[in-house]
Amino acid sequence: MKRVAKPAGAYNIVLEDVEVPSIASTEILIRAERSLISRGSEIWRRYVREEAIDHRSMGYSLVGKVEEVGVEVEGFSVGDRVAALAPHAQYVNVDVVEDRHKPAAVCLPDEVSAEAGTFWPLGTSSVLWMWQTEAGAGDTMVIQGQGLVGSGCLQAAKAQGVGRVIVVDGLPLRCDLALSLGADEVIDACAVDPIARVLELTDGQGADVVVEAVGGRAGAAAFAQAQDMLKRGGLLQVLGLYEEEPLPLYSDKIMGKRLVGSYLDASQRAEGAARTLQLLASGQIQFDKMITHRFAYTEAAEAFDLLYKRLGETMAVLLTWDE
Repeated sequence: MKRVAKPAGAYNIVLEDVEVPSIASTEILIRAERSLISRGSEIWRRYVREEAIDHRSMGYSLVGKVEEVGVEVEGFSVGDRVAALAPHAQYVNVDVVEDRHKPAAVCLPDEVSAEAGTFWPLGTSSVLWMWQTEAGAGDTMVIQGQGLVGSGCLQAAKAQGVGRVIVVDGLPLRCDLALSLGADEVIDACAVDPIARVLELTDGQGADVVVEAVGGRAGAAAFAQAQDMLKRGGLLQVLGLYEEEPLPLYSDKIMGKRLVGSYLDASQRAEGAARTLQLLASGQIQFDKMITHRFAYTEAAEAFDLLYKRLGETMAVLLTWDE
């Protein structure tokens, strides 16, 4: 079988030939159909690094069919369509017994396509992050950044019933997509001052919740802006990663406001996973609209190169394994 690997050397993506894994009694064996590349963790934490990366960290979201079931496994059968927390590979073995509070795989409803199913992990995180804000019908939320995380949070927030969701980004592709996915206001950060626009939309008060989902090279600046967008008593939630520099926290701006880092409550993980499947099946979240490119797994190196070099043209990039 083939799997995606990252040996030593920056920008070095290869396909490895390895044996199909044997499974333990608590595992299932999955034959892949689709897998989703994470632009955040897989580009900034893996692709650009000089060191070799463990193959188990290359990919985190895969859909396929169950080929084999361990003797201790319940709830899965050969032939089931499943989404799993798993790397990019033709076959993966996944433990589905060890921690039932944090499911590593779920059976997909018939209404959920293989492509949409690859967003199950991201969707679960988005749902849990939005639950954490406790935002509702009377609240205004600002989401900075409309990459995969920000777009997932937008849809989860709307499904949660948040009264008004304002999103901020500087890329036309992302701004247009956010509008089509139900954002109440879209602020093009390259066209207007996003702080001034948020204050204008909130009568000078600021938002009840600001979600910083930018991260990367622009994350520090976004975090600084978030503090000026937030009302007194409001919540600033930080989801962005990989800034590789300290985030500027100003005491005169954060006083009287709440700050929380990205946190996923393990006790809610199973409930969030089930809720995500419901939202996918009902069409209340439409992650498949985020897909801009599909590559055969044999073109994995080209897929990673595209995500790294052509940010303005890409959102979600999938690898296909059944061709």
